[in-house]
Amino acid sequence: MEFLHTMVRVEDLNASMHFYCDLLGLIEVKRYDSESGRFTLVYLAAPGQLEEAKSSFKPTIELTYNWDKEQYNGGRNFGHLAFSVDNIYDACNTLMSAGVVINRPPRCGHMAFVQSPDGISIELLQKGEALPAQEPWCSMGNTGSW
Repeated sequence: MEFLHTMVRVEDLNASMHFYCDLLGLIEVKRYDSESGRFTLVYLAAPGQLEEAKSSFKPTIELTYNWDKEQYNGGRNFGHLAFSVDNIYDACNTLMSAGVVINRPPRCGHMAFVQSPDGISIELLQKGEALPAQEPWCSMGNTGSW
């Protein structure tokens, strides 16, 4: 398992970039704008981890700016922790066997979401290419929120 990124929702991207980059010294390594999703993702890295972040985008802070204004209550501005796993199906099966609810099953063989006991969203991402789709994951619906 490897730590990938922490996602934080921001209300003002310019103010946030000023804080994280100009004041804290983080460096932008990737930016993605989604016209259809109406959001911008900006990945930032610490100077001492810049080379690794440029090649792998880890470890980073992912700033998520939703173009449509939204009020973030109850910690919704903090999005999730992300970890890559060797086999997403095995990881989810281990968690589910221990009683953890798979909030967003890995239907695509690539991504799943679960929650910590404190309600923190955890994103699990398949290391490398997505695995071929398989049951029971393909047929599983989402549960709750993440």
